Amino acid sequence: MKGTESAIAKVTRDAGIFSIFSFFLGLLAIPAVAQMAVSSDPNATQWAPMRLGEPLLRDPIWVYNDWSAYDELSDNIPLTENLAMKELDEIVRLRKQGAHFDYFMMDAFWFAPDGGYRAWRKPNWPSGPDRWIAECLANGILPGLWFGTNELVKIDAAPEWRDSLTAKGGSMSFYEGGFLPDFMKTMQYWYDHGIRMFKFDFVDFGAATPASEKTLTPEEIHARNTAAFRDALKAFRQKNPDVVLVAFNGFGGDVESTAGPFPFHNPVDLRWLEVFDSLYSGDPRPSDVPEVNFWRSMDIYSDHMVRRYEQSFLPLERIDSTGFMIGNTGTIYYRRTNAWKGMLLLMVARGGWVNTIHGNLEFLDEGKGRWFARVQRIYERLQAEGRTKTFGGIPGDVQPYGFGSLDTDGAVYTVVNPGQAVREIELPVLSRVQGTLANGRLIFRDAGFAPQLKGNKITLGPAQMAAVGFGRYAGPEFDLGVQEDVRIPRAITPINASFSEDGSNVIEATIAPPASGDLRIIFQQRGQDGGIMRSWPGGPPNGKTVGTVLKIVAEQGGKTLPIEINYDKQVWSGLSWGAGEIKHADFAAGGSIRIRCSSEEKSKVVLAGHLYSVEY
Repeated sequence: MKGTESAIAKVTRDAGIFSIFSFFLGLLAIPAVAQMAVSSDPNATQWAPMRLGEPLLRDPIWVYNDWSAYDELSDNIPLTENLAMKELDEIVRLRKQGAHFDYFMMDAFWFAPDGGYRAWRKPNWPSGPDRWIAECLANGILPGLWFGTNELVKIDAAPEWRDSLTAKGGSMSFYEGGFLPDFMKTMQYWYDHGIRMFKFDFVDFGAATPASEKTLTPEEIHARNTAAFRDALKAFRQKNPDVVLVAFNGFGGDVESTAGPFPFHNPVDLRWLEVFDSLYSGDPRPSDVPEVNFWRSMDIYSDHMVRRYEQSFLPLERIDSTGFMIGNTGTIYYRRTNAWKGMLLLMVARGGWVNTIHGNLEFLDEGKGRWFARVQRIYERLQAEGRTKTFGGIPGDVQPYGFGSLDTDGAVYTVVNPGQAVREIELPVLSRVQGTLANGRLIFRDAGFAPQLKGNKITLGPAQMAAVGFGRYAGPEFDLGVQEDVRIPRAITPINASFSEDGSNVIEATIAPPASGDLRIIFQQRGQDGGIMRSWPGGPPNGKTVGTVLKIVAEQGGKTLPIEINYDKQVWSGLSWGAGEIKHADFAAGGSIRIRCSSEEKSKVVLAGHLYSVEY
């Protein structure tokens, strides 16, 4: 596809212009793939590549979303007016520490089931949304609302929607009956009441009435649905040009696993960039890269998905990684603020212009609030006036990688080594106008291993992230310190161990105790076809933890050794691995150690284990 780059893009790039506009010009020929998907239906709107960047925001925005402060899907914490108003108060409080937010997105299930998205749920909202909307606007915050689009997620079909229903009654066709006209009237109703951001989730483009299912192919149904909804959103944007529209589940991409095939089985239709300011790249979840620190595996998931959406020709500015969630609910695995600094820094480093912060803002005390504000200030110019580019390998392939953001005064490189070894990664020049990288400074790192920066190369410990500043960003005022709750070994050495099968879905190895350091144990689960396989023992709040299915046991001298593990959580998204460590003080110098890794899956699986000696 690179060979089809337009001449005008080459000219502007060679002239050293790296503005967002030139980036879009450079993509004009690329979306030919999307054009091939245009329906032959004469009523379907044809895609105009020249409009690719038209709805792009004028500036990056910061959005507070209250999901994960409550959770009604994988937990029993309800959304209430009191919760929403409390979080609005927290936004105001964080302003005193220098943080800022532009929007407050009211996420799922604010609506009455029988209200057709016009009425708010009682008794959670006894007086409706007026107080919340008024307080948002009084504090300079623009309110937003979540919609389940055309799927009936905790909502009943309104009378106007019923002639659009599918045979099973779970969703509505966009191009048939009264659903779409009424739905767009509802959007306008809320815009007229002060709503300025709309989130569309759980879309079903395969929805059709029983009559259509008899006469049209699935491909024709999909094409008609997408054309009808896209045209409706175009008209809505034209009437309300200051609106922000964001797309979530159902608009393309395969987000279940970082081990999935690429290109996506469900491709991203670039025509959605005509109407949406951003497309999300998956709710936070652990990747299929095993890590002793569970939260680092989650970082890798979001990094990986952003890279895959970028490889699908979405500009980084238009990808919302949705990578920052703090809270004490099942959707975020009861994370609270564990490893939150790296999570925030990676979110802004990925280059998306819709910076979404989810969850319990009260968990950010005054010190955390000031650190949050410092990160915002660093990336304010880098996002609005500069550019972000990716480099290195693919996160899910366990290759060192990073994100580099630059403006005319300097650059910040955020790098991650996902592997179980000390690795060096080169920090490339991101633009011809940048010049040679020199006199950089480490401005952020995980605790433990001290990264070594030499010129434009940095050495990282296993599973470590760090950030490096160049130019003005190498100044001490940009120092972000050390993430103390993520500790990286100062040394790691593989242990030659031969794992063998010991019964069904069990592998075992016997080793001599490491002479020094702790013993790290990692294993991964695959199906019989060789593909990564996740176990789902049930999500929160009533499901089992994954440690009851994916198990690690170690014994020495007939006694079970204690293993520190971080992955034994209720994981709604499933998990394909286990990881843990045995402290050196907990095993004897003499006598062999027997390690067993097992899976409680009923079907036959393939397990692979690896052992390391680590020193902190």
